[in-house]
Amino acid sequence: VQLQASGGGLVQAGDSLRLTCAASGGTFSSYVMGWFRQAPGRERQFVAATSWNGASTIYDNSVKGRFTISRDNAKNTVYLQMISLKADDTAVYYCAARRGVVPPRNGYDYWGQGTQVTVSS
Repeated sequence: VQLQASGGGLVQAGDSLRLTCAASGGTFSSYVMGWFRQAPGRERQFVAATSWNGASTIYDNSVKGRFTISRDNAKNTVYLQMISLKADDTAVYYCAARRGVVPPRNGYDYWGQGTQVTVSS
């Protein structure tokens, strides 16, 4: 499966942003989907993940209550809605996929190219 992330940009602290990840080349509903981020000089960090049908989601504690992951299997797309953005959310955001049912925090096999999110304080 190929993944294409988009929707990043430069926003101010407190603003909202929605990232989109479009998948192609596979049976989208066969994959659990995740979002990760990597800030300069830091390791890539798990952000959120969703099960194959969106019924189960998990989040890193740093984004819980502010970020929402969702998916539309009819559109082969997964979203990350981000509200109340903080400067610490500044990073390159990646979507990822792996076959399975229950969304994990690691072990993803397929990765998108990343989209930059910059939050100014």
